[in-house]
Amino acid sequence: MKKIILLNFLFVFSHVFAQKDVKDQFIIYDSIKITTKDNATLSLSVVINKNQKPENTILINTIYSDVKNIEGAKYFTKNGYATVILNTRGKFLSTNEIEPFEHEANDIYEAIDWIIKQPWSNGNVGMIGGSYLGFSQWAATKKLHPALKTIVPQASVGAGIIDFPMNNHIFMAYSLRWLHQVTNGKMTDYRDFNDTKKWNSVYKKWYESGKSFRKLDSISGKPNAVFQRWIDHPNYDEYWKKMIPYQNEFSKINIPVLTTTGYFDANISGALYYFRQHYKYNANADHYLIIGPYDHSGAQGDIKNSLRNYTIDPVSKIDLYKIWIGWFDYIFKHKQKPDFLKDKINYQVMGTNQWRNVNSIDAFEKNKVKFYLKNENSALIASKIKGNDENFSSLKVDLSDRSDADELLNQKGNIIDSTFYTKNNLLFYSDAFKNDFELSGSFSGNLTMSLNKKDVDLYISLYELMPDGRRFFLSSYVKRISYAKNTESRNLLTPNKKESIRVSDNNTFVSKKINKGSKIVVMIGVVKSPFWEINYGTGKKVSDENISDAKEPLEIKFYNNSYMEIPVVENL
Repeated sequence: MKKIILLNFLFVFSHVFAQKDVKDQFIIYDSIKITTKDNATLSLSVVINKNQKPENTILINTIYSDVKNIEGAKYFTKNGYATVILNTRGKFLSTNEIEPFEHEANDIYEAIDWIIKQPWSNGNVGMIGGSYLGFSQWAATKKLHPALKTIVPQASVGAGIIDFPMNNHIFMAYSLRWLHQVTNGKMTDYRDFNDTKKWNSVYKKWYESGKSFRKLDSISGKPNAVFQRWIDHPNYDEYWKKMIPYQNEFSKINIPVLTTTGYFDANISGALYYFRQHYKYNANADHYLIIGPYDHSGAQGDIKNSLRNYTIDPVSKIDLYKIWIGWFDYIFKHKQKPDFLKDKINYQVMGTNQWRNVNSIDAFEKNKVKFYLKNENSALIASKIKGNDENFSSLKVDLSDRSDADELLNQKGNIIDSTFYTKNNLLFYSDAFKNDFELSGSFSGNLTMSLNKKDVDLYISLYELMPDGRRFFLSSYVKRISYAKNTESRNLLTPNKKESIRVSDNNTFVSKKINKGSKIVVMIGVVKSPFWEINYGTGKKVSDENISDAKEPLEIKFYNNSYMEIPVVENL
């Protein structure tokens, strides 16, 4: 074992070995350990080219420890970069507890400090990666190291604030499945994670039992301390705020950023939250966005020709890896910026086989068409004409009914389908459009509503009902209504009192050509599913409520002055 003391850091190399790639192209330093200021152990691997001179370094911070990660690192090394894999604290050879999200800001800073002192480093570092790896790059900007020159986050998790482990304050059952994947051992437990049959059985057992969401880990057969810690923090409090930049901290991020996400990416809200916050607090941010018809893996480079019954436009099939390498060459080697990046926002309009480019996300806020959600002679209509404010549409949901477990678990979630799922929701239909138009941006709106409980979790989904009768899923948004007025503290509703609820923090985005003869359909429903925490509306901490709190059915009235604002590039 070799010990090296540099400044105030103690770097310990244990079981370090260098090996040559079979083609003698790479030298791989595996099993590197460094000890941090707070005496935690971090585990790294390094891939460099044989006889490489001091070079720019690509850092990949990952919680998905796997020996195969070395193969992915070689891609960047082949393209002229030293590549370092940093495993999240507690993973691989680290002896610490695995505590996702909690230590990245400090650990990445210390890892970069180690990198720039190595003989194969020229002192410049960039980062790349998706999902948790995308989050970790934003964590790194919270305590920005001078050597970190750029980040390339893809499908970035918005930890705590927006999309994981809770989406707009509503915890997801999926969070426990993910925790098992990353905390079952020092390496990634893909077998457990991929056992959908097992996890659906766990979700169903919990849902049908009526037990509190807090009991989900016990029902799975393996209590999880991190899961319990998460649900003890339903507010966006200091526990979450220490993980990623918060408000004015974004103003200090002056390095170039290239973000990638997709319309059907599970973490689109996180990716766009960072993008919007960066520009909100730093008007001169050098931040580019690529967004198209991609799911979570597509936004990380695995673009599929067909996605949940939808065949993407041929022009959407771009080589993201080439663009990312081009970006690093632009930043570090002073080459030309990738030709694909025509402007700050580069988005694909589904149905047109075209990419379009604008300079600001605000461009999509300039032309929104208001659709009032009306009950008119017992027909639910999305109309540009305001109706009688006293009329309303009524939705009644029995929160104690668990007879729908199987049908909810078996929903396919297709983008294109022939039917709507109509249980526990209302559907408002517009008239058929007389002309084609481009719908691009995030929908917003205002709900004037009353309910017989103190709180409710709602979802709002937007569809195109095409002339052939099939529906096309466009976008969706969920919200715990008690956080509508203040996203950081809960404000309970007064039962049966009319309230005005603004839908303005929607961080989704979609772009599609809406065809002549199509209709817009707005779906509003109550979140009641084996996949989500259930809000019974008592006002108690939701994770501690159980089926005995359901009592009388939930009744909601949506008044006719409620509306959704749909972003369009051209007037209807």
